[in-house]
Amino acid sequence: MRIPHDSYVLVADGAKMLFFRNEGDADNISLTVVAAEQQADQADRDIKTDMAGQKPAGSGAGGSTAGEADFHQQAEDRFAAEAAERINRAALANQFEKLIIVAPPKTLGELRKHYHKQVEGKIAAEIAKDLTGHPVDKIESILQKHEEKNA
Repeated sequence: MRIPHDSYVLVADGAKMLFFRNEGDADNISLTVVAAEQQADQADRDIKTDMAGQKPAGSGAGGSTAGEADFHQQAEDRFAAEAAERINRAALANQFEKLIIVAPPKTLGELRKHYHKQVEGKIAAEIAKDLTGHPVDKIESILQKHEEKNA
């Protein structure tokens, strides 16, 4: 896989999205940040509260953990849907020809649910890795090695 000049690269997880444009060429990646967004990455226990008039879950009669929503996962899924919407808008505005998406497998799955047909035709590669915590030069290096491994 090569990353052509002016291609977009999305590096995302459930709480952070980084949009890059390759200002270099296909052989010498040089990523420039186009946009970045991050949401608070709260634990599920910090997000949810017991409903008014209910006993806390697991407290005996009336409390239950069966079927409880995972609010942390719901927040991550909403964030991935927002990232997909940003990709959709950029694709429909012809801001890029090729798109490389780097995200953990769960986030990739959620992103795929929301792609516009025009986006699907522009995806050059999907890489199932979490690189949101890496500096740009490290992301470039990992992508370059990924290219070499699959060349």
